[in-house]
Amino acid sequence: MVTLTKIYTRGGDKGETSLGDGTRIAKHDLRVDAYGCVDETNATFGLARLHTNGECDKMLERIQNDLFDLGADLCTPEDGRKSEGALRIVGEQIKRLESEIDDMNDQLDPLTSFVLPGGSAASAYLHLCRTVCRRAERLCTELAKRDTINSLCVQYLNRLSDHAFVMARFLNEKGKSDVLWKPGAHR
Repeated sequence: MVTLTKIYTRGGDKGETSLGDGTRIAKHDLRVDAYGCVDETNATFGLARLHTNGECDKMLERIQNDLFDLGADLCTPEDGRKSEGALRIVGEQIKRLESEIDDMNDQLDPLTSFVLPGGSAASAYLHLCRTVCRRAERLCTELAKRDTINSLCVQYLNRLSDHAFVMARFLNEKGKSDVLWKPGAHR
């Protein structure tokens, strides 16, 4: 566990931050941008949870914890000094998302159009989660072209955006309250 006794350290006052292995890098580095966007994704899930309960809220709680794991994974370079034994995303976390997606999706009617964000507050926030998660995924794929990262990070984010989409539909009365795109409807 992490113990924080002091919140400010002044260590970042000159535009640098420390990675999980102690390496100092610029705050605008792509790696920091990637795990920062994962943190932003986590914050959007916190907003969605203000409008969920029961099993959906439990799923989102697990997801928020996973996103901290993912941020820790990205913060500790695979080829860095402390890579051995570092916290990493594992396949079981992805399998759990896939199982939850399948369970929710089995209860939904097939889509007849693209879905617009909305319907219920929870669904609208989950669509925000989905879009911010996609940005985190794009940043991680860009980072993976430059540095070695755990490939399961990208897979997790890819499944997570699908999870947010399916849960948004699920919480819209199992798709009955989805707001559907009507192409060219307001020309």
